[in-house]
Order: sequence, then C-alpha cells, then structure tokens
Amino acid sequence: MKAVVTGAGRGIGRAIALRLAADGADVVLGGRDEAALRETAELIGHARNETARVGRTFAHVVPVDISDEQSVQSFGRQTSDIFGAPDVVVCNSGIGGPSGPLWSLDLDSWNETLTVNVTGTFLTLRAFLPQMVERGSGSAILVGSMTGKRPLAGRTPYAASKLALVGLARTLALECGPHGVRVNVVSPGFVTGPRLDWVIEAQAELHGEDPAQLRTQMLDDVPLQRFVTPDDVAATVAFLASPHSTAITGTDLNVSAGLVMY
Repeated sequence: MKAVVTGAGRGIGRAIALRLAADGADVVLGGRDEAALRETAELIGHARNETARVGRTFAHVVPVDISDEQSVQSFGRQTSDIFGAPDVVVCNSGIGGPSGPLWSLDLDSWNETLTVNVTGTFLTLRAFLPQMVERGSGSAILVGSMTGKRPLAGRTPYAASKLALVGLARTLALECGPHGVRVNVVSPGFVTGPRLDWVIEAQAELHGEDPAQLRTQMLDDVPLQRFVTPDDVAATVAFLASPHSTAITGTDLNVSAGLVMY
C-alpha cells in the first residue's frame, strides 16, 4: 500500500502515519514543519528496524503548505515521482483557528481557517484524485471533527470548516464511486494532546471557569468516560484505508467515545 498523509508531523497525523506504516504502507509525509516530519519518519524507521525490515525506505518527507496551490501541485508531482499513484490519501492538515464570539473575530483569521481546512483539502484531493480515478481504485480519508456537528461556543470558523468537509466528501463519493475510489470522513471527539489543552483553556476563559473543572465536566459528558487518543483515530483511518471497508464510502464516521452519535 502507498499512502499520503498530510499534517504528519505531530498529533493525529503522526499517529496515522505510524499506523499505516505498521500495516505495511510506504508513506509520504506532508506538512509545513519539516523537522517534525523527519521526526515522524525516524519513528517509522525505528519501528521498521525493530521488525527486522531494514534496507528499504518506508517514509518520505515532502514539505507542503496546503493553503498554497503551487506548493500542493509540487507535492503531488514529487509524490508521483516517489511511488506513482497513491492507494490512500489522508487529508489531516488543519488549524484550530481563532476562538471567541463570532462578532469578535477578524476576517483574516476566518479566511485563514477556511483556506487551510477546506481549500487546502480541496487542493490536496485535486492533486491526487485524477491518478486514483484513472487507476480505478483508492481511498481518500478526510479528518473532520465532531465540532462540526456538536456546538462548541466560540469555535464558529473551525466548526464551519469541519462540517464543510462532510459535504465535500459526500459529493466526491458520488463522483468518484463509479471509478472505484472511496471518500470518507473521520470525525474525532476530544482528542488528548496540545490542541485539546488549548481548547479547554480557551473555553475556560470564554466562560470564566477553572480549566481543570471544565476538563472534568467535559469528560462527564462522554459515555465511555474517556477522551479519544490519536491512536483511536489512526485505527479508524487504517480501517477505512484497508480492504475491510471496500463497501464504505460517503460516510462520516465518529470517533468520539460516544459524545456524538449522529
């Protein structure tokens, strides 16, 4: 399997890249932070060495700014030079955007969020789908968020951008289905890591609450009584990338420990 993962330098993207590599995929790691991407590549290489599969390049670092059309086009060309048409494209790159009431936000921060999270996904898919359509197979996986469906005060740009991915994926699933290409969304819930810490701090400030108390309240709302881990999301992406999901397309799959069930 040949896979492309954007935003592979840390967090969910790194976990996805590691999981796909563990499942036997050669992976192109895309993102803006080249140093972080190289750390991911080293982790993949270390894991491979532990399984005695030495001497083959499994992870390729290709820096890309998905908000820049020319950068994404170059990303597509370099990936094609490395291993041809990918079997799997994971559109994970995204930003959290500003936090606050809509009327307090400036246009630049709104535009940046939509440009990276939506237009960047469009550009990435446009760079790779033609090859997959021509071959007649492939799986495109978009990383959304439950925030696109479950209201979270102060997060309008992010919520709008993530819900937009659902419409994008469903329409693409219809367009690409006759060509054997599947398109799905994975919508994580509260995922442990620096971004969740930032969201909790921002929400606590917005509502005048104690961050530790707010974290406990958020967890109380989760049926499984735990936050999601990057590995939880990676496992779901791996399933959608695998032959075990060949009848699934146009689906928005929640990975929220039960917090969102629709």
